[in-house]
Amino acid sequence: MMTYIADHSHCTPRNRSWSVTLITALAVARQRRALKKLDAAALDDIGITKAQAEAESSRLAWDAPDHWCR
Repeated sequence: MMTYIADHSHCTPRNRSWSVTLITALAVARQRRALKKLDAAALDDIGITKAQAEAESSRLAWDAPDHWCR
């Protein structure tokens, strides 16, 4: 199973309006809060460790891969 959690390129507002950038940042922050709340069984189901989940959930909202920002 492949896990994509590391060295994210930054979500930059290149050709997006400020409202789309804000909505995206809020969604990323919400998803990271949800990830932080998952228990060991749920993390095992998605193939990541508690340490990986903690590292991902501690990232800033605008620090996300470009493909999350589209």
